[in-house]
Amino acid sequence: MRLRHRYRIYPTPAQANSLARAFGCCRVVFNDVIALRDAALAEGRPWVSDAEVSRVVVTEAKRRPERAWLADASAVALQQAVRDANRAYKHYFDSRSGRRRGGPVGKPRFKSRRDRRQAVRFTRNARFKITPDGRLHLPSIGEMAVTWSRDLPGEPSSVTVIRDAAGRYFASFVCEVAVRPTPDNGKAVGLDLGLDSFVADSDGAKVEAPRLLRAAARRLERAHRALARKRPGSANREKARSAVAALHAAVADRRADFLHKLSSRIISENQVVVIEDLCVKGLARTRLAKSVHDAAWNRFTRMLEYKAALYGREVVKIDRFLPSTRTCSSCWVVGAPKPLQVRSWTCQHCGVLHDRDVNAAKVILAAGLAERKNACGAVEDLVAHPRAQASA
Repeated sequence: MRLRHRYRIYPTPAQANSLARAFGCCRVVFNDVIALRDAALAEGRPWVSDAEVSRVVVTEAKRRPERAWLADASAVALQQAVRDANRAYKHYFDSRSGRRRGGPVGKPRFKSRRDRRQAVRFTRNARFKITPDGRLHLPSIGEMAVTWSRDLPGEPSSVTVIRDAAGRYFASFVCEVAVRPTPDNGKAVGLDLGLDSFVADSDGAKVEAPRLLRAAARRLERAHRALARKRPGSANREKARSAVAALHAAVADRRADFLHKLSSRIISENQVVVIEDLCVKGLARTRLAKSVHDAAWNRFTRMLEYKAALYGREVVKIDRFLPSTRTCSSCWVVGAPKPLQVRSWTCQHCGVLHDRDVNAAKVILAAGLAERKNACGAVEDLVAHPRAQASA
């Protein structure tokens, strides 16, 4: 499987200027592809082949006076920008025709020079390399210092240089990683994701939600007020904008650190992990939207899935409509709906007192194991017939 490994890099001022020119060249080429394809669609012309698009926006464009500066950028990076635009159109048409799974994909849009995140990608054809002293050499840019937080697992097939909104530079390497199966310990756990407790498992353990965005809210408010006072276009406004971006970047880094450590621990301790297939997009439209985005459930589940595939574990997703919160994990009777403020409840059938989150995790685990054993699906049978779980 292929994984990305990201490292912080430190270009010199001259190299930063060279990267800025590379970002601009790739952005212009990407926009030229969008403009060419949009014009062809508007005029009803046949679909332009990828090779023809590349010839027009790169090869011929370099010969025109208004695009002659494209010759200063790496040809490989420009071709990657063309491929990115073509791939965006393919995803758009596949989404409209139903060939692409997931939510709808919109029509590709032009990139702006004011976008705070800029990127340029180099493949092996560009002959980028890592020098013996651990520096990253890029064509027409030079050697840059890299902070190697961990070793690369293999020979990278491509590297993407990214400048984020806070002005930091990163090198993102794509490497082919061999699956490293770990011994089967026979353990299975169900996870209930929430806002009060980020994770409650079927063993009764809870991990409190860090609420990182809420914790930084006061500093962000002050930084945004300072930004609002600055005159548009001034150097002081740019400094204030960078300060706001640095605060948001710090929150994002702490959130990623928390999610990585928690997902790695869960995958290392359990052979089977059962989670709910949450509709985060729908929850993000409610009054809890800020807290839902701060929790980053989707990113956490994606981490669980790719780490499970890497280490030979299994992640099972159950139906989001399973009434896990109001189902008793002792007698499997489905009770009345429970408001969010109800954190514990007593089953009216068997009299057992349940913690809301831990009980839901136990039901999720049982439903996931039943679904895993019965390919035809036994989730509904599990809830309707309590003895189904006991016999499973």
